[in-house]
Amino acid sequence: MKAFPLAIADLLVAAAAPALAQSLESQEIMVTGSRIEQDGYQRDMPTVGLRRTADFLVQQVTIRGDSRDPRQRAAEIREMLRKAVQVAAQRGVELAYGDYILTPLTAANIDALALKNDSRPDSQRVDFLVKAPLAKDGGSAAQRRIEDYVEAVPEVGRAQMDESGDASLSIVGPDRYRDEIAAKVMEDSRAMAAKMGSGYAVTVEGLNMPVQWAQASAADVLLFIPYKLVIVPKP
Repeated sequence: MKAFPLAIADLLVAAAAPALAQSLESQEIMVTGSRIEQDGYQRDMPTVGLRRTADFLVQQVTIRGDSRDPRQRAAEIREMLRKAVQVAAQRGVELAYGDYILTPLTAANIDALALKNDSRPDSQRVDFLVKAPLAKDGGSAAQRRIEDYVEAVPEVGRAQMDESGDASLSIVGPDRYRDEIAAKVMEDSRAMAAKMGSGYAVTVEGLNMPVQWAQASAADVLLFIPYKLVIVPKP
């Protein structure tokens, strides 16, 4: 492969604008252990990225009901879900649903959540997400806010609400940070080129790829682009 001087690589990075990146400029993304597989690139995380506090701590919660009569059971779960939406604003949390891209849960779209069969006969449940802002509270305070909210939602009949699993993180519009990530990559590339001496050229491949993410700590995420830094002798 032909090696470009670093200055030309800068221009190539600035010109790259993938369609997928545009679609993630404003959407809220759940941060999980898995990442998008990119053709031609390994899943390994590069050494240079942008570490920042996530936007929200996210906890899945489940409303379960086991009344014998199916209509009564469904009505109790639905009524508790409506109360959960009403209480959220009072407790400083937000509700959402989705496995990857999160959608706000409000009174207007509450029927989008379907009841599921639970682990026991004559039992059903509905799952959704509770979010607390990390920038405002920090990790432990955000967790307490979610726990207080769960306790505050009134039970309806035999319907009850509990937390499910471990908390996750979310970030809004990860591709908004593309330029900042690219700047860190180029800074590292220039430093590497200087160490190698004038007889070598540096190329940066893959900065047109979508921004990816991983959890870096209990409250932080690492945003990165799966680039490759290639150092070759100048012709």
